[in-house]
Amino acid sequence: MAVVESWLPPSREHWELMTYLWQFFPLWFDDFYPQGKTSIPSRFNLPGKIAWAVMETPALVCLLYCMFTIPTTQGIQKLPAANWLMAALFSIHYLYRAIISPLFLNPSMSPIHPLILLFGLSFQVINSTCMGGYLAGYGPSTQADWAGATIRIQLGLLIFFAGFIGNIYHDDELREIRRAAARRQKRKAEAQREKGKEAPVDKVYEIPQNGLFRLVLYPHFFCEWIEWCGFWVIGGLACVPARTFLINEITTMTPRALSGKRWYIKRFGKEKVGSKRAVIPGLI
Repeated sequence: MAVVESWLPPSREHWELMTYLWQFFPLWFDDFYPQGKTSIPSRFNLPGKIAWAVMETPALVCLLYCMFTIPTTQGIQKLPAANWLMAALFSIHYLYRAIISPLFLNPSMSPIHPLILLFGLSFQVINSTCMGGYLAGYGPSTQADWAGATIRIQLGLLIFFAGFIGNIYHDDELREIRRAAARRQKRKAEAQREKGKEAPVDKVYEIPQNGLFRLVLYPHFFCEWIEWCGFWVIGGLACVPARTFLINEITTMTPRALSGKRWYIKRFGKEKVGSKRAVIPGLI
C-alpha cells in the first residue's frame, strides 16, 4: 500500500524527477546549524537525543519500504544480491546513526532547533527514496547488470568499512569527553553535598586529540564521506543517487565544519586550535 500515491513508493516517472532535482541540492547549502556546539537558545528547542532519532530514522524506514514494495510493481521477483548488499550497508549506517548512537551511546546531546529537525527529516526522506528507488528496481535489476563488478564491490566494501569504523571511533572520542566530564562533575557534586552545598552542572567542551583529531576538528565528518565514497564505488559511476548523496553530504557538512572551527577558535583561541584544519587533513 502506498503511503503517498506514486510518490512513496515513487513511480518510475516521479523517481526520475526526484533523482534529477536532488542533484541540485548543493545550491541551497548554508552554515546556519543551530544544533550541537552551535545551538542557539530558543523556547522551541527540542531534546537532542529524541529529535536526532526522529530526524534520521526515516532514512532507514523509507529505503526498506521501497525495497519491499517497488519490485512487485515492476514485475521483479528477485533483486540481485548486490542491490541487497547496498541496502544493507545503508541500513547499518542509519541503524547506528539514528538509533544506537543517540539513544544508547551518547551520554548527552545538545538541543536541536525545530528548523534543523524539519530540514534533516526532509533530507533523509528524499535521499532515501532516491536511493531506495534505484536499489529496488529502477536501477540494476538483474545479476547481468552487475557482471564484472566483483573487484569494484570488494574495493568499495573496504573503503566503506574503513570510513564507518573511523566514524564510530571518532564519535566515541567525543563521547569520552562527555563521559569523563560527567564523572568529574559527579565527584564534584558528591564533594559539595558533603559540605551541604549544591554544585552547578557545567557544560564541558574540549579539543579532542586522538586519531585524526590531531589533524582536523571534524574527522567524523571526513570519515563519513569516505564511507559514502565507498558506497558509490560499489554502485559504480552509473549510481546517480549514491554520487548525489556523497556530494550533498559534503556540501551540507563542510559549512558546518567551518562554522565549528570558528567556534573552537572563539572559545579556545587560535593558539590552542593550532594548525588543525576543519574537516579534510591538509586542505580545509
